[in-house]
Amino acid sequence: MLKKWTRHIAVALLSLGLVSNAMADRFQEILTAGVIRIGVPVDVPPFGTQNANREAEGYDIDVANMVAKALGVKAELVQLTGANRLPFLLTDKVDVVISIMGLTPERAKQIMFSAPYANTSLAVYGPKNIVVKSASDLGKFNVAAAKGTAQEMALSAANPKANIMRTEDDATAISAYVTGKAQLFASNSVVVPALVKMNPKKEFDLKFNIRNSPAHMGVKMGEHNLVRWLDSFVYFNTQNGELDKLHQKWLYRKMDPMGSL
Repeated sequence: MLKKWTRHIAVALLSLGLVSNAMADRFQEILTAGVIRIGVPVDVPPFGTQNANREAEGYDIDVANMVAKALGVKAELVQLTGANRLPFLLTDKVDVVISIMGLTPERAKQIMFSAPYANTSLAVYGPKNIVVKSASDLGKFNVAAAKGTAQEMALSAANPKANIMRTEDDATAISAYVTGKAQLFASNSVVVPALVKMNPKKEFDLKFNIRNSPAHMGVKMGEHNLVRWLDSFVYFNTQNGELDKLHQKWLYRKMDPMGSL
């Protein structure tokens, strides 16, 4: 009889997730291991790119290193692109993604998002002689956008008939426009100042804003302790001005405190 009741109690506890290795907490695992695996971009300057030594550098890389330092653990930076941000999280290749990722209801079905740590917007750019004021005006114009990104999904939803050249990453989308393979391109607004300097003979005229798109960190669904700690990290470093310093260093503008809470 005692064994029977013990078995029933164990089953009940398992059903509540109170004694199960499968329910191990990722936040505690990171602290115990002393390492956090963070996915960072290498295709979206100034958020992330490779320097001459093929090392990642940029706004997101600095934020990732700040996260690891605040946790008191080593940062293991995993370089990724827009298309594999979610797959890397879902297959446990990284613990956190810090890669200029916008929050959408569809993505929120798959992963959890932190509070926003950067203020950005999505827009379509092109030459001055092309008149386009909204997604509905795209018509026959070929617009390059990295597949799986917020800008690509937003344009697809706004105009399913739009002629979108879906590239593997943001760098390829920008290259398609610069080389003339695409007439327009969709990207994050903060990358444009650097593009203007790099391509002085190319026009980067703002056609229309798609929407505001603050950047959020992402974690695997169910990792509540980890995402709550990241929220605390964002709040603390917004209040003490550290994120604003990075904003001005990499994005050349101040961070709006209200946009990060």
